Amino acid sequence: MNEPDAEFVVEIDRDVSPKKKQHIDLSDSNLASLILRLAIPSVVGLSINALQQVVNAIFVGALGTQAIAAVSMTLPIVVLLAAVGQGIGVGTASFISRHLGAGEYLEASRGASTALALAAPIGICFTIALLLNLRGIFETLGATPTIMPGAIDYAGTLLFGYTLMLLNIINGFIVRAEGNTRFSMWTMFTAFILNAVLDPVFIFLLDLGVRGAALATLVSQIAAISLYIAYFTKLRGIVLVRISHISLRADRIKQLAFVGAPATMTSILSAIAVMLLYGAAAPFGDDSIAAVGIAVRILTIGALPITGFCIGSQAVLGFGWGARDFARVLKAAKFMLSVTVALSVAYSVAVVIFARPLVRLFSDSDKVTEIAVSTCIVFHLFFGLFGIQSVVTTMLQSFGRARLSAVVSLARQGFLFIPAVLLFPVIWGFNGLLASQAIAELGAGMIALFVMFRQFAELNRALLDAQS
Repeated sequence: MNEPDAEFVVEIDRDVSPKKKQHIDLSDSNLASLILRLAIPSVVGLSINALQQVVNAIFVGALGTQAIAAVSMTLPIVVLLAAVGQGIGVGTASFISRHLGAGEYLEASRGASTALALAAPIGICFTIALLLNLRGIFETLGATPTIMPGAIDYAGTLLFGYTLMLLNIINGFIVRAEGNTRFSMWTMFTAFILNAVLDPVFIFLLDLGVRGAALATLVSQIAAISLYIAYFTKLRGIVLVRISHISLRADRIKQLAFVGAPATMTSILSAIAVMLLYGAAAPFGDDSIAAVGIAVRILTIGALPITGFCIGSQAVLGFGWGARDFARVLKAAKFMLSVTVALSVAYSVAVVIFARPLVRLFSDSDKVTEIAVSTCIVFHLFFGLFGIQSVVTTMLQSFGRARLSAVVSLARQGFLFIPAVLLFPVIWGFNGLLASQAIAELGAGMIALFVMFRQFAELNRALLDAQS
C-alpha cells in the first residue's frame, strides 16, 4: 500500500474498513449482475429527474399559456447550468472510480472533495452573473412583454438554488462512482415527491404562480443536499468528503476538468441542436415545427434508458481500468454493448413500425401526424447505433481519455449535425432537414465503431502483455 493510502486507512480505521464501507463491491466476479445492479437504479433515477420536469410543466400549464411560455423560456438557461454540473460530475466519477480500482482511496476522496469545493464558487459566480443579466438574456431569447415578468420571476427564484443543484448533480456522480446508485436513485425520488407535493401548494394554495413552482424546486434541492450531507457525514460510502481532503493541485483539477469537458459540451450542443432543428423547420410552417418537436421527444425517450444504463455502469469500467484488470474491462464493455445495442435497435424498430400510433399520443391533427410519422421514421433509422456511441463515450471517460471522448461524444449533435442542419434544408427543403439528423446519427455511429475496435484491440494487446 502506498503512503497516502496508509494515511487514509489509519484515518478510517476508527469507523470501518474500505471494503465494508462500500455499498456494492465493484470487484464482484459476477460482472453482469454487478452492472445491472448499478445501472438499473441509475436508469430509474434519470427517468425520475425527467418526470420532475413534466410534473412542473403540468402544474404551471394550469396557470395559462403565458405561464408555461415563461417557464419554457428558461429551458436553455437550465440546460446550460445542468451541463456544467454534468461535466464536473463525469470528470469526478471517472477520477474516483479509476483511483478506487487502483486502491488509492485517499486520492479518490481528494478528487471528490476538490470537485465539490470548486463547484460551490462556480455555482455562485454563475448565479450572480445570470441574475444581473436576466432581462437582457430573455430579450435575446425573444421573450415578449407579456412573458417577461413570469420568466424573470421563475428564473430569478430558481437561480438562488443553482449552487445546490450543481452540488447535488456532482454528489450523485460521486456516490454512483463508488457503487451506490441506489442511494442516488432514492435521493432523486425523494426530491421528486417533495416537488410534486409542493407544486400545487405553492402555485395555487399560496397563490405564488410560477414563482411557486421555482420555490418547490428549490425546497426539493435543499432536501436532496441534506440527504447527501447525511450520507457523507455518516460515512455511508468509501469516499470521504472532507475539508482536509480538498487539494487545488493543478494536475488533479486538470484531470477533473478535461474528462468532464466533452460531457458539458455535448449537453450544450444538444440544446443548440434542438434550437437549430426548430429553426430549420420554421420556414415550413407550424405543423412542421410541431412534427419535429414530437419526433425529438420520442427520440429523447429512447435515449434516456441507454444514457442512464451507461452512467450507472461507468464505475465498473473505471474501477477495472484503475486496477489494470483489462480482461474485466473488456468483458464489462462487451456486456454493456450487448445491452445498449439491443435496447437501441429494439426501440428503433418499434418506432419505425409503430410510428403512427406513437405520434397520435402527442397530436390529433391529421396534417401534423403525417409529417411527424415520416420525421420519426427517418430520425430513428440509425438510432440502433446510439447504444454503441453511448458505451464508447462512457468507456473513454472511464479511461480518462478526454480528447478521444470529445471526438465521439461531440459528433452526433456537434460537428456532424450542425453543418448538416444548416446546409441540407437550404438545398433539399424539409427532406434535407430529415436527412441531417439521420446522416449525423449514421456518421457518429461509424466513428464510434472505429474507435471501439481500436480500443478493444489496445485492451487485448495490454492483456497479452500482462500475461506474458
